[in-house]
Amino acid sequence: MFYNLPNCLTLSRIIIIPLVAVLVMVHKPVTDLLACILFIIAGITDYLDGKLARAWQQLSDFGKMFDPIADKLLVGIILIVMAGYDRLPYGGLIPAMIILAREILVSGLREYLSSFEISLPVTKLAKWKTTFQMVAIGFLLAGDSSAELLNINWFPVNVIGSILLWIAAILTIITGWGYIHTGIRFINKTDF
Repeated sequence: MFYNLPNCLTLSRIIIIPLVAVLVMVHKPVTDLLACILFIIAGITDYLDGKLARAWQQLSDFGKMFDPIADKLLVGIILIVMAGYDRLPYGGLIPAMIILAREILVSGLREYLSSFEISLPVTKLAKWKTTFQMVAIGFLLAGDSSAELLNINWFPVNVIGSILLWIAAILTIITGWGYIHTGIRFINKTDF
């Protein structure tokens, strides 16, 4: 069951991460565009792996464990590398920190609740959050240098990426609070 297409797509997302990180570090117009393209490919694998696993009835413990890990590694590492190489637009560090804090908090909460066999299902709003987050990071990876390379320098890539990152951060707070509220309700029920 390990060697099926959905699991290979999940693994490919993890393999793409260091490639994107190196391209971000190089920071040339061509490497920025390549980083964006690889990130888009990773985002597509995120969409496809779960969809194919369900459609082909190839759900596996490996996929259940590594799919969310791959997502968090992809977003977390790329945001950290972009911050470290001053690739986030002005004020972009704040939504990046919000996104990373929420991912760590929700992961810890999920782990804690799983010991009681309680799961926190992904909400539709959380899926929207992920979509905004991935699109924002894609725009920020491409940056204005890619727009110049493609001769569309009139297109405000960094501005759009920054706005989308802030929208993702707001959705992150809302969905994170929902998960925390669920966790607190459970803890209050068990702490008599």
